[in-house]
Amino acid sequence: MRGGGRAWRWVQLLGRPAGRRRFWGAPEGHGGAAMAEAGAMGQRMVWVDLEMTGLDIEKDQIIEMACLITDSDLNILAEGPNLIINQPDELLESMSEWCKEHHGKSGLTKAVKDSTISLRQAEYEFLSFIRQQTPPGLCPLAGNSVHADKKFLDKHMPQFMKHLHYRIIDVSTVKELCRRWFPEDYEFAPKKAASHRALDDIRESIKELQFYRNSIFKGKTDEKKRKLVENGENENSTS
Repeated sequence: MRGGGRAWRWVQLLGRPAGRRRFWGAPEGHGGAAMAEAGAMGQRMVWVDLEMTGLDIEKDQIIEMACLITDSDLNILAEGPNLIINQPDELLESMSEWCKEHHGKSGLTKAVKDSTISLRQAEYEFLSFIRQQTPPGLCPLAGNSVHADKKFLDKHMPQFMKHLHYRIIDVSTVKELCRRWFPEDYEFAPKKAASHRALDDIRESIKELQFYRNSIFKGKTDEKKRKLVENGENENSTS
C-alpha cells in the first residue's frame, strides 16, 4: 500500500528517545502522548486550491495556489502560503475569454505579471509547510473539484504530492450526492461568492463541508470510538 512504509517510519521515529525524535513539528517527549499526537496529525486534511490559465494539462499552468490544514473536525489549524506564480505574457494572452474576464476582474492577471515567484520556488515553500504540519504519506488532499487541481499538482509539483496520501477528499462529490439524496438539505447549502481566488475558495469549501457534515451525515460516530481511532488505540486497551 502506498505510504505504508513512510507511515511506519513516522511511528518508529516517535518512539525514539526525545533527543533524537524532533520531527515535522512534533513536540519533544515520548510514550502515549506522543503517539496520540501522531495519530491526530495523521487525520489532518491538506486543503489546496489552484487558479490556472485553463484546464488543459498539456498547455495551461498554475498561477495561484493556497493551502490550509484542518483537523478531522474541519477546524483550521494552520494557514500556509498563498502564492502567485509568474507566467509568461504569451500564456496569459492565450487564456480563454472566461479566464481573461475572471482573472482580470479579480486582479490576478496583473498580480501574475508582477510576481517574481517561480513554480519551483512555490513547490518548495508549500512542501516545507506541509512537512511541518503533516506526517508523510498519511494526509489526503482536500478541496472542491480537487481532482482537477490534483492533475496539475501531479505534473508540476510532484514532490508536494508525494508527501500526501493517494486518496482525496472532494467536496464536490458530497455536494452532488446531497443534491440527489437530500434535496431538502441541499437547498440550504452555503452559496459561494465565486471570487476565483485560491484562499477564498478554500475557506468556502471548508465551510461547505462543515454544512454537509452537520446536516446530512446524521449517523454520528460515537465520540469515544472516534477518538480511539484517531489516537491509534482500541477499545479493549482502555479502562
